[in-house]
Amino acid sequence: MAVATVARFAAPFFLTKQTRISTLGNFPFLHITNPINFSPVAGICHEVHAYRRDADDVLLKGVADKNTVEAVRHILEMARRASSRREVLHTDFLTPPILKESMHVLEKLADVKAVAQGGYPQAERCRLTVGHSEAMATVPDVVTSLSITGNFGFQPCSHGDFLGAILGVGIAREKLGDILLQGEKGAHILVVPELVDFLVTSLDKVGNVPVSCTKIPLLALEYEPPRTKSFKTIEASLRVDAIASAGFKVSRSKLVDLISNGDVRLNWSLVTKNGATLKTGDIISVSGKGRLKIGEINTTRKGKFAVELIQYL
Repeated sequence: MAVATVARFAAPFFLTKQTRISTLGNFPFLHITNPINFSPVAGICHEVHAYRRDADDVLLKGVADKNTVEAVRHILEMARRASSRREVLHTDFLTPPILKESMHVLEKLADVKAVAQGGYPQAERCRLTVGHSEAMATVPDVVTSLSITGNFGFQPCSHGDFLGAILGVGIAREKLGDILLQGEKGAHILVVPELVDFLVTSLDKVGNVPVSCTKIPLLALEYEPPRTKSFKTIEASLRVDAIASAGFKVSRSKLVDLISNGDVRLNWSLVTKNGATLKTGDIISVSGKGRLKIGEINTTRKGKFAVELIQYL
């Protein structure tokens, strides 16, 4: 809370001792009894900070992964700051789990609007633009696209090759969005606008292939739906441990171990319970093994479930 805001509410409270906290609009409000001398700096600011932290902990209660919690907490603080100052602020590119959890938490805040931008509809890594709803009448573009071209016909380069080359010139990973491979033509990449000129002048090689880097409109991006293959499994239940073990072709006990180790996600959220029930459209991801989407689910004559599994290649 800004000092000016504290001062606005502090004046009536200097004569009391015991306090409790509720809310007045979007601001913490202190109810105080038992008159004494009271320091606004040592008292009110401390109480307001404690209240805000407790409120954040409630909002973040459903986020299981520790690293994700801290990232979402930072975004929550950014959104509150932007809203109170009537500003519009932007994050760097976020991973899908952090993006999903952040959007879920920010939906609970009054007067805060959040918009995700990744450069194209299927983008996995996106930036969040946050601010007071009145200040977000128009949302600026915060993603720029670049084309990296070279003679890749004889020396094909992978996603990792392009990523390594970009990081190798000093770009932090969070400043870079998705990388869209273009076969022999190279790749299209999404970046923060402020690094476009630097990349254009600095990126001259991917692997052993000399390249040129040019800015292109977002509408010129070329991307294809992800390649998939489908197969079916018959299971006695729709529990995540049963379906995922069949889909990833690992034993159920191994899948349970993966869940315990924090390696399994459902719709980008960490799976903490083996018995979580799946439905059509859910996406399961396992670290090092890829992703599966749950397709059509039918019940067999014997009361089991015939589940279509769509594997991303």
